[in-house]
Amino acid sequence: VMTSSASLIFNRTKNEIVYANNIYERLYPASITKIVTALVALKEGNASDEIEISHTASHITEVGAKLCGFNEGDKVSFTTLLNSLLIYSGNDAGIAMAEYIAGSEEKFSERMNEEVRKLGATHSHFVNSHGLHDENHYTTAYDIYLIFNELLNYDEFKAIIDQGSYKAEYTNASGQQVAKIFPNTNQYLIGATNAPEDVTVLGGKTGTTNAAGSCLVLLSTDENGDEYISLVLNAASKADL
Repeated sequence: VMTSSASLIFNRTKNEIVYANNIYERLYPASITKIVTALVALKEGNASDEIEISHTASHITEVGAKLCGFNEGDKVSFTTLLNSLLIYSGNDAGIAMAEYIAGSEEKFSERMNEEVRKLGATHSHFVNSHGLHDENHYTTAYDIYLIFNELLNYDEFKAIIDQGSYKAEYTNASGQQVAKIFPNTNQYLIGATNAPEDVTVLGGKTGTTNAAGSCLVLLSTDENGDEYISLVLNAASKADL
């Protein structure tokens, strides 16, 4: 039996809920948090800016935290950072983006909470830019739907999440060029899992921590071209997603 704490399928084309379970329950979002970081970044950041990686961003010590491996003093473009954040889900990219936009994670979290409240996502509270576990960092399936739905108005966001991998090119602290290939965390986009028949997966965002379980929000289309947002929070395993 496959289990999850909350799930939702929304037909975006027809503006109707197809399926909903526990969509108002307070849950932990893990790295799905990064869609909120992306929303604030797309509204307030500048694509041509170069961002210097700080000591804080490059020294995440939590065991199991996913990292792009940026080092202190590396210079990364806004676009490269945003792609690395959403495709590879690097927590160091999240902190670097937060510090670039607002000066600190604390101040950036205030922006995150302001932005989601504007969308009606009033049952969420974010305290960091990446989703590493904190008891005061939570959301609901309905709120994630509202946030993801808003992001789909940004063509740049849709283009980013549709990639199977991303080649990150940046300059390290010594002035040398670095290139890394970051595979998408989305199992559909890397061919590790097949979508149901007549469903085309266009991308989304994954999230996993021990407290949050396995989480996913997804954009897909059916054979008629209807767009769907689907999401699962706190599934027992990645396979269950």
